[in-house]
Amino acid sequence: MAYKYLLDLALILLSTKVLGLFSQKFRMPQVVGALVAGLLLGPAVFGLIQETDFLKTTANLGVIVLMFTSGMETDIHELKRSGKAAFLIALAGVLIPLAGGFAVGSFFNTSAPDGNPMLQNIFLGIILTATSVSITVETLREMGKLRGPVGSAILGAAIIDDVLGIVALTIVTSFADPSVNIGEVLIKIVLFFVFALLAGVLFAHVFHWWTHRSSEGLTQHVIVAFAFCLLFAFIAEHFYGVTDITGAFVAGLTISNTMPEKHRSFLANSFEAISFLYLSPVFFASIGLQVELEGMNTHILLFAIVLTIVAVLSKMVGCGLGAKLCKYNNRESLQIGVGMVSRGEVALIVASKGAALGLISKNLFGPVIVVVVITTIVTPILLKVVFRDPPSEVAKA
Repeated sequence: MAYKYLLDLALILLSTKVLGLFSQKFRMPQVVGALVAGLLLGPAVFGLIQETDFLKTTANLGVIVLMFTSGMETDIHELKRSGKAAFLIALAGVLIPLAGGFAVGSFFNTSAPDGNPMLQNIFLGIILTATSVSITVETLREMGKLRGPVGSAILGAAIIDDVLGIVALTIVTSFADPSVNIGEVLIKIVLFFVFALLAGVLFAHVFHWWTHRSSEGLTQHVIVAFAFCLLFAFIAEHFYGVTDITGAFVAGLTISNTMPEKHRSFLANSFEAISFLYLSPVFFASIGLQVELEGMNTHILLFAIVLTIVAVLSKMVGCGLGAKLCKYNNRESLQIGVGMVSRGEVALIVASKGAALGLISKNLFGPVIVVVVITTIVTPILLKVVFRDPPSEVAKA
């Protein structure tokens, strides 16, 4: 049916809003309801909606806009101050999940498609190293906690985590795909950040001059900013192999520090409106739509449960330990660790790449999707808990 996508969108928008409001009644972020809505609508429960290319594209655009707006709301000076800490947090948040995923794969001794269980176990670890902060960003924004040292540390660590994940993925895929050149990929990553710095400075000067000399026509600023976001996202992915959401975040960071406060507020409100009305609900629901529970036997189900537990704890311990080493207090370290738990679309991209290259068995792809969905759902719930004011502070207020 040619117009089925209209019905799909209507169901997604209505269900995510209704369940989002329902989740608020239990003092949880609305994003939890949106994720559950996708799970209910998808093949795992009622099967009312199947994931289509249109929904995938819309969801991808949704996360690009989400990361662009988070870049605009990030204090670049705070981000600079947390640079060293972000690197250590990201490094610990990659090494410990990598070891955890490898250990789970080795313990369950799952069969590999190419007869190389060692490579598959390493790849399971690489999947667990992925971090998607889009859920964290939305939750922190909803709670008013995005700005500050903890939010900046999470965002900075997520960018570095993305780069480290790409390097790890490249190294492993090079064993399965001889056409992948590790040195070339590493050079491309470095070149992207050089390009981002030069292009960002140039655009910042031009945009700064334009926005300061024009007090009217703010809508034009929104259009140019959106085009810049999409262009940066495309260049990052297509030419340098860095994820499009990293390009979008850098674009938002560039614009946030070049506009007057009045213009920046108008720009942020414009993007938040389209994200709230359309793009974000589709993105959050799309994660649940990818869950399929067919072919789940006891062994695979147990594997999924253990992998999920390891996925949650390894990020909390790894990133929390990295934060503690950087002199964050216990509460802030826990908040940073929890903020890095969600795997989201980044882990799905990594898993899909591995499945295409024969690095992971088909029967393990389902459990990986389950891990992605569960970590995505529990992250906003845990964030709500760890950011809750202590009883002593509540009493003082």
